[in-house]
Amino acid sequence: MLIRKGGDFIYLGDIFSFIDEHALSYATMIIRFLLPLLAVIVVARCVKSLFNEKSEAENWGYLSLPNGARIYLNHWENIIGRANTSDVYMEYPSISRNHAAVIRDDKGNWRAYDVESKAGVMVNGVQIESRDGVPIESGDIIELGGVQLVFFPIDKASEYKQAAERTRPGIIFKPRTTLIFLTEFQLLLGLQLCISKGKNLTLELPLSFAVLIASMWLLYFVTRAMRRTAFEIETLAFFLCTIGLAVTASSEVSDVTRQIAFLLAGIVLFIITGLLLRDLNLAKKMRMPIAVGGLGLLAANLLFGVTIHGARRWIEIGGFSFQPSEFVKIAFVFVGAATMERMFARRNLLTFVAFSGVCVMVMALIVDFGSAMVFFTAYLIIAFLRSGDFATIFLSIGGAVSAGFMALRLWSHIAARFATWGRAWEFASGAGYQQTNAMGAVASGGLFGVGAGNGWFSSVFAADSDLVFAMVSEEMGFILALTAVAALLIFAVFSARSAGTARSSFYVIGACAASSIFVFQMLLNVLGSLDILPFTGITFPFVSRGGTSLIASWGLLAFIKAADTRQNASFVVKTPKKPTDDMQSFYEFPNEGSVTEYEKS
Repeated sequence: MLIRKGGDFIYLGDIFSFIDEHALSYATMIIRFLLPLLAVIVVARCVKSLFNEKSEAENWGYLSLPNGARIYLNHWENIIGRANTSDVYMEYPSISRNHAAVIRDDKGNWRAYDVESKAGVMVNGVQIESRDGVPIESGDIIELGGVQLVFFPIDKASEYKQAAERTRPGIIFKPRTTLIFLTEFQLLLGLQLCISKGKNLTLELPLSFAVLIASMWLLYFVTRAMRRTAFEIETLAFFLCTIGLAVTASSEVSDVTRQIAFLLAGIVLFIITGLLLRDLNLAKKMRMPIAVGGLGLLAANLLFGVTIHGARRWIEIGGFSFQPSEFVKIAFVFVGAATMERMFARRNLLTFVAFSGVCVMVMALIVDFGSAMVFFTAYLIIAFLRSGDFATIFLSIGGAVSAGFMALRLWSHIAARFATWGRAWEFASGAGYQQTNAMGAVASGGLFGVGAGNGWFSSVFAADSDLVFAMVSEEMGFILALTAVAALLIFAVFSARSAGTARSSFYVIGACAASSIFVFQMLLNVLGSLDILPFTGITFPFVSRGGTSLIASWGLLAFIKAADTRQNASFVVKTPKKPTDDMQSFYEFPNEGSVTEYEKS
């Protein structure tokens, strides 16, 4: 790349020829030690903000018992029964273990359902006959096995007051400060890569990091304009994407522009998916079109897929290639969450089992063993959240193990990977070549790495995708590689923790399924690289080089963001509007000062 200097033109890379070589070496050494420190600070601040701040339950109404006591409804879907796991526990012998359900939509409308009880459910003296339930309003009497409950939903004024009194995130650990640390990390990593390229440096590399930083801050200010005060989920994603961009620059610097374009496309998909999840009624109606679209992508993969290294996972169109299975993951989670939302309808479970079976079967037919395992893991998570039935889960696992043995007999390249499992050094010049080199790269990188762009492992096939953990460990150090692993584990822990206070099971199932996909892919990538698990050729979310994987990862991230129930945290949840003066409340309305402070937020 030519740049003008005075009246002459010089190459951009010649800038470093004016700097003493020893000075550049010292700069690389300092950056090597600073990068892990900044990475730990960024991840630690996100962890503290996500888990140290309050996780407060919300009350959406209550049921008045015959003795006058109140049982508050903390979720949008509430199972009433005698089981200890019921949301509303009723210790009456005439009530079934899972007797009835009261469900709220995102518009504030409630319906009562009979969950296949023995004694039936009546609303205002009328038996519920329809599987779609009946609408209920304030003061309606719900009778279960002779026990009468009076239903009272929260009104608009009370909802507004509740939101005003809940603690908003980002007060103790300000996201803007965390982003400043992350920006420093990005600048230093970009500088180190520029130093490593030397005379081969082009303008694409610094520009790509500039666009990365600008897009991160732009998304932050957009969320702040939407009155959202939490940005930890996005910060962790940008941290991982920064490492991924460095991997691409180190491996093939000419691809950084494409990788940035994929990143921007992923952010757009993240926002669109989040806004779609705002309207649960629309999201549930979109279930079938999205399912059909996912099946269509799988069919296209079967018909037009290109076989590379034994797996027909790619489709090429006009010189552009992509993996349909990556986008099908988003459809899989969406359909699973929408189908399972009606927790007590057995036909919904059967529908999802059929959809899951087709997805896993197609993965087997295109010989994508790793993706089949990822889909099956997500299916187990969703099915367990839906049923809580260990027998169903163990039966599914038994069937999967049988199918796995069949795959080993049918496809030799899968059997070959299992044959070298745990014995990679015995096949160092053959089937174990990649893994032995990966383990050597991890060892040679040490705690702080050899410097981004200075490693030798990038020349090994799939070093920047299926073996990316080893490449990150070699160039940026084992400490930084572990922080990348921790970032994905944080998503899973946060999703599980949010389940207790989640508004809707739709959000719980979606977040837990998405985070399980992230974690399982990461484990297959990391442990497969180190020969602890069989090598499956699965990418590391956000980090591995590749467009479809990066875009799909941002799409899945929207489900995790949707499960964040902290006040003013998730843009997928609408903030309650200020009520009019004539609205009445069964809660004490907040004083003028507290409302004003909430408006300012």
